[in-house]
Amino acid sequence: MERPAWAPQGIDISVPSVSRIYDYYLGGSHNFEVDRQAARRAMEFMPGLPKIMQANRAFMRRAVRYAVAQGITQFLDIGSGIPTFGNVHEVAQAASPEARVVYVDHDPVAVAHSQAVLAGAERTGVVAADLRKPQEILAAPETGLVLDLNRPVALLLVAVLHFLEDADDPYTAVAELRDALAPGSLLVLTHASYQGIPLPEEVAGGAVGVYRDIRNPLVMRDAEQIGRFFDGFGLIEPGLVSMPNWRPDGADGPEDEAADEDPYAFSGFAGVGRKT
Repeated sequence: MERPAWAPQGIDISVPSVSRIYDYYLGGSHNFEVDRQAARRAMEFMPGLPKIMQANRAFMRRAVRYAVAQGITQFLDIGSGIPTFGNVHEVAQAASPEARVVYVDHDPVAVAHSQAVLAGAERTGVVAADLRKPQEILAAPETGLVLDLNRPVALLLVAVLHFLEDADDPYTAVAELRDALAPGSLLVLTHASYQGIPLPEEVAGGAVGVYRDIRNPLVMRDAEQIGRFFDGFGLIEPGLVSMPNWRPDGADGPEDEAADEDPYAFSGFAGVGRKT
């Protein structure tokens, strides 16, 4: 298998990666055939997976603009994946030139590509770290250089918590991050769930099985379990809802319109909370 020039040395390109699979769903080019094969296997069970990812991205952009409108111009995006058009720093800095963004991921391809995309970009940083070790994220030099944690921050945990199993203690990880944030900070979150998927659970479970087979288990939680991540945050209206139903404004153009019409876009949950 030929290694593309953009692929960092030292990574095994024969092993699928969830961030590269996500990139494939979004129509990106930073994925390998092994990632595409895994994505296509999952889509045999849930053909609407790309629509779910588009709705996820559209929600993220609306939430970022909401944060800037609330006066928050600092963003900590954990599980950021591979930057594609319309990522956090582009949306945030279009709304406020002073916006600052730190991207965090543990996938070497995502980190390397983020560094390449952001080379020379002001008020941005990239951290190679894992959500399961929040103190490493908070203590990273790039985090301290770009963000002032004494001021409100928008913490983005978008499509990442469902890759943490209960044994990883995800609630404690989120609580540690919450405790490090200033009052008034926001938590922006999306999470996969069987609720809302327009398929029987046993069929949708086939796609979940694909992720388990590639050793990236996808944990489907219900609304009550997802709501627990907002402990210490006051949920902002309309609360914990499907992604297209969180403050739809039509501002994301055709992608948003397509999501609104597709039943798969209403799978899972999204919400924004403010630290009290």
